[in-house]
Amino acid sequence: QVQVAESGGGSVQAGGSLRLSCTVSGYIPGTYSMGWFRQAPGKEREGVATIGHDGRISYVDSVKGRFTCSKDNAKNTQYLKMNSLKPEDTAMYYCAALWSGRDFRYWGQGTQVTVSS
Repeated sequence: QVQVAESGGGSVQAGGSLRLSCTVSGYIPGTYSMGWFRQAPGKEREGVATIGHDGRISYVDSVKGRFTCSKDNAKNTQYLKMNSLKPEDTAMYYCAALWSGRDFRYWGQGTQVTVSS
C-alpha cells in the first residue's frame, strides 16, 4: 500500500522561507513522477511544481525563481524549498506521486503554509 506524507509547513512572515518534504512509502516500480499542489480557501487546486519520471522539473509562473523542487530517488522523497514567500502563497500544500496520464494516483493529506504580511 502506497502512502504519501508531507511535512514542513508552518507560519512565516512575508519574505521568509520554508522547506516542505514529501516521503512516499510502499512500492512504486521504477522512477515515477511527483508533484506539489496547493489550494487556498475558496480557490481551485493549483499545480505548483512537478518532477517528471525523467527528472524534468516545471513550475507555475507565480513561483518561478522563488521555489525549488528536488527529489531524492534513493529516499523516495521530494522537497519544495520556498523562498521569498508572499501572503498569496498561503494555502494547503499537497504532495502527489505517480502520474497516471490523467491525474496523480497517490496524494498526501496536505501541510498548511501560512504567510503573513
